[in-house]
Amino acid sequence: MKCVIFGGGGFIGSTIADRLLKDGHRLRIFERPRVEPYRKFDTKEDVEWITGDLQSTHDVSDAVSGADVVLHLVSTTLPKSSNDDPIYDVQTNLVASLQMLNAMVAHKVPKIVFISSGGTIYGAPSYIPVDEKHPTNPLVSYGITKLAIEKYLKLYEHMHGIKAITLRVANPYGERQRIETAQGAVGVFLHRAISGMPIEIWGDGTVMRDYLHISDVAEAFCQAVQYQGNESVFNISSGSGTTLNDLILLLEDVLEKPIERHYLPGRPFDVPVSVLSNDLARTELNWAPATSLREGIRRTAAWMRAELAR
Repeated sequence: MKCVIFGGGGFIGSTIADRLLKDGHRLRIFERPRVEPYRKFDTKEDVEWITGDLQSTHDVSDAVSGADVVLHLVSTTLPKSSNDDPIYDVQTNLVASLQMLNAMVAHKVPKIVFISSGGTIYGAPSYIPVDEKHPTNPLVSYGITKLAIEKYLKLYEHMHGIKAITLRVANPYGERQRIETAQGAVGVFLHRAISGMPIEIWGDGTVMRDYLHISDVAEAFCQAVQYQGNESVFNISSGSGTTLNDLILLLEDVLEKPIERHYLPGRPFDVPVSVLSNDLARTELNWAPATSLREGIRRTAAWMRAELAR
């Protein structure tokens, strides 16, 4: 298949791209201007690297031309900062996604796989684990915009026959995660611990999240690219929760060193518990997480130490 990956050079996108290449897919990776390829591709790997503006109808139209499937992995905002400027969030994410869908209609691209947010879509859970039928009441603009894009995907599927698959990914972590964005407890905590800095915790450390290694995320996308069933929205998660306090204990065990903690006042947008059911993905996508949190942290720590040594 010819797969176009918007955001294919980032932490999540590059891992998905490498996994798709193992299956023999042809890739066109769309990234922002001046973003260099994350690695040198082998001559046997069919990869076209292009840059452009996601808000440019011309750039996006050229990118999707000739594609069998589009993977939409781009977000210009983060959950913790999206409420600062909701208009920017909508303009750069929702409107840009609609322009992408219009380009797909024009070029008759039959399928899209979209990365949504399992961590913010649902808001405060009514029950645990959260399944795909749980009410959606996001507390941040990031989650509202993701949910709106999901709804437009279904509209375009109804109007134009584009098969739309949404993956509501929990809390991904792993190799290649950008530490400077301060996104993701595992990556941020690991970086600070390895660097000998104290870890800052918002609240009392009982906030519970569902952490998923990036290799399992990539595997889910590969399954979604091939999926021809009737379901359209899937939670992609470990299916189990870990508190911030327990995460730090695990980091201390893996790193074999004590970690200093600083507790700060809790943040209003942090829901206390977020654990997702992955039962539907297991049955429909024939997917299941394969990397334990301990093993994932061990691999991420090894990668991070090598990066810091460079």
